[in-house]
Amino acid sequence: MSFGKNILSYKEQILETLQKLIKVESISSQGTEKPVEALNLMLDTARSMGFTTKNIDNQAGHIEYGTGGSLCGVLTHLDVVPAGNGWTVPPFELTRKDGRLYGRGVADDKSAAVIALYCLKALKDNHVKSNNTLRVIYGTCEETGMTDVEHYFSQEPLPDYSFTPDSDYGICSSEKGILQVELVGSHTGTTLTKLKAGTAVNAVPDKAFALLDCSENDDHQLLRFADAKEGDFVFKYTIDGVLIESRGKSAHAMEPKKGFNAITHLIDLLTSNFSHSVLGNICGFIDSTIGLECDGTSLGLKMRDSISGELTVNVGTIDINETYAKCTLDIRYPVTMESTKIIGRLQKAAENEGLEFNIINHQKPLNIRSDSEIVQLLSHAYNEVMGEKPNVYSTGGGTYARALGGRGVAFGPAFPDDSCNMHGADESIDEEKLMKHAEICLEAMYRLLTK
Repeated sequence: MSFGKNILSYKEQILETLQKLIKVESISSQGTEKPVEALNLMLDTARSMGFTTKNIDNQAGHIEYGTGGSLCGVLTHLDVVPAGNGWTVPPFELTRKDGRLYGRGVADDKSAAVIALYCLKALKDNHVKSNNTLRVIYGTCEETGMTDVEHYFSQEPLPDYSFTPDSDYGICSSEKGILQVELVGSHTGTTLTKLKAGTAVNAVPDKAFALLDCSENDDHQLLRFADAKEGDFVFKYTIDGVLIESRGKSAHAMEPKKGFNAITHLIDLLTSNFSHSVLGNICGFIDSTIGLECDGTSLGLKMRDSISGELTVNVGTIDINETYAKCTLDIRYPVTMESTKIIGRLQKAAENEGLEFNIINHQKPLNIRSDSEIVQLLSHAYNEVMGEKPNVYSTGGGTYARALGGRGVAFGPAFPDDSCNMHGADESIDEEKLMKHAEICLEAMYRLLTK
């Protein structure tokens, strides 16, 4: 029997703690108070179990078991993206329904955070002798730039071996580069008086609103175009003009094709009837250099490699009023590509529209050899539980693995055949598969502690 099966007796305790954690609306893009509350909840729970903990300036913290040997780490994050729209269950409650667990963060990354704690408890309760030191490390702003682990590792040593359960199984040894940029300028349009959408740069927006000061003829033209377009549009008439709502489908920015971008489809509708000069420079930029594309073709950035696949582009947020215009883009680029070329072309395209170009987050790619010691250890742990070797793959997602100096990879908690809808409405995870992850996670932590 694998050691990992020892976690199964803790299932109800895991779900009870997860319920408490889901209730904390730890949205890092809305401030630090709630993410810090989530951090304290986990550290307090660990101390009640008899573990040593440490809080690093309310940005990150760890729980420790064992002494000496190599330092090993399991990294998860406690912050989440905003709930967004379209939920059929309360987003900040843990809902058990039809064999699934629902709630914002249940798949990304709160269930994994709770399970890592109970894996430590299983090791402690079974009096496992340590050859190494094992830390479960929690961060509070993974979704908004990962400055939490940057600060943590400025004060604490990097683990010699580590993994972060914040992706899919098997083993993610490569992560695309992540470039998030902001374009800012004065609103130069006339007919378009307001356009607003999106809550996070790293999510496909599911709703967008535009307010137009236009003629009755233009209004009728737009209605005809809307009937022919792929999007879902609702027209409302207000004292300030025509209000158009664009309805899309949310998704993670690493896979924008799985969503339906409400911003780009709304701009596509508007530019079918109005020129760039009356819509303004932000809309002009998006229409001419992105359109409905997700692969950067019109930006001159279409590229791919055999390791990590193609570059992707997502328009995450937009905010236009009568004097001000701003939008954000999320670009995921292949691991073998240089970022300077990408940044240069983006900057030139923005300048051509008279827009200020700012980099708000840039995380270089990660690429670890499949024969590395950490990949082999995790592969054996997975095989022990699942009876088969894991696939080694790459992702467009960004995890704490890229902050580990080549000493760690992403590993679980979701399985590829489980549609979790991370960053979308009704985020969920299969309950049975989650407990299988718990077995794999404990087996991996057991091997790290005793290797």
